[in-house]
Amino acid sequence: MGVAGSRRAAVALSPLMRQARRVRKRMLLLPEPLGERSGLEGAADGTGLLRLLVIGDSTAAGVGMTYMRDALPPQLAAILATRRGRIVEWTVSARTGATASVTAEELVPVAPLEQDIGLVLVGVNDVLKMTPRQTWRASMDRLVDALQEHLRPGGQIVLAGLPNLWQFRAFPQPLRAVLGWRGRALDREVRQIAKRRLGVMHVAMPPASWPVMFAEDGFHPNAAAYRALAGHFAAALTAHG
Repeated sequence: MGVAGSRRAAVALSPLMRQARRVRKRMLLLPEPLGERSGLEGAADGTGLLRLLVIGDSTAAGVGMTYMRDALPPQLAAILATRRGRIVEWTVSARTGATASVTAEELVPVAPLEQDIGLVLVGVNDVLKMTPRQTWRASMDRLVDALQEHLRPGGQIVLAGLPNLWQFRAFPQPLRAVLGWRGRALDREVRQIAKRRLGVMHVAMPPASWPVMFAEDGFHPNAAAYRALAGHFAAALTAHG
């Protein structure tokens, strides 16, 4: 897209950007949960240690929950421990508002090494910031490259698909429709990355159900949604082997 095209796109998007700013100002800001960002799940007689890293944005951080024990990482670790008969050591490296670029450049470097599974949850903030697809694709490639350095040989990277933002009623129309369209476009890029990268898999997000799966801000998952996500990712990892 040339300079003229970029200007036309900026003019076309400006009303939506203003609407997005108004929504963000009104939205209830929930804190990240209390509690340790790492732990162990599973019985002492488990056969070996499985290391799980959950990295990315506010969903990875567990926003919507008061305590970390109710968030995605420990719940996923508990299910994997039961299904695989192993002790699972889980760690969170996440930040509210993190984009793919921030995750690659700031969160991956401080994450522990020698991981077996790296679950990546990013994308919603890139949608909200209107990150261009080419920039998003490059950031995701950098993220995968960086994360692979933190995995053991044979480790698995799981790229969570973007949620369907059309279902997020915290956003009014027409903003919600545009965000939903952009989210689907970025998700297609993630699918393509997973197809061409060894040891990388894409796991689509399950559909959200309004309002029973949202926290009080109408944006983040609630306890039921985090339980469902834990089971969803555990099933995908079990099917993958």
